[in-house]
Amino acid sequence: MKIIIRKIIHYLGNLLRFLQMSFLRASGAKIGKNTMISLGAKVDVRRGKVIIGDHCLITHGCYILSHDGAAHIINPKDNGTGYVTIGDHVFIGVNTVVMRNVTIGNHAIIGAGSVVNKDIPEGVVAAGNPIKILKELEKPYRPLPKKHTNVS
Repeated sequence: MKIIIRKIIHYLGNLLRFLQMSFLRASGAKIGKNTMISLGAKVDVRRGKVIIGDHCLITHGCYILSHDGAAHIINPKDNGTGYVTIGDHVFIGVNTVVMRNVTIGNHAIIGAGSVVNKDIPEGVVAAGNPIKILKELEKPYRPLPKKHTNVS
């Protein structure tokens, strides 16, 4: 009985994630194949452009912000519109905030609770507030799993 309930919850979650991804795509976000965005993550596509690559994992509590509502106070010529580009095979840890005008390279790992306020190159582990590069990954890079389906 316990396994049946877990499978039902798993498939219901997949349906909700499908609806969330469909909404984000219809709102203008470009999201690659087999990318998983947690239901607790927020992707801001209201004013700006968001591109997320293939095989990414964006965990619970993440905020991806493509605009800055206060930018015009600092610079009257800045309307606050921006972009976020996330490469392929990127992992973004729990409660991370990705600010506008940031590019995260392929195969990057972003630690939990980070504030990504600058570009992150490919193949690094980065974390912190503000974010710092902690380690470079060895090549060839290992990809994230192509399927996130284990429910047992």
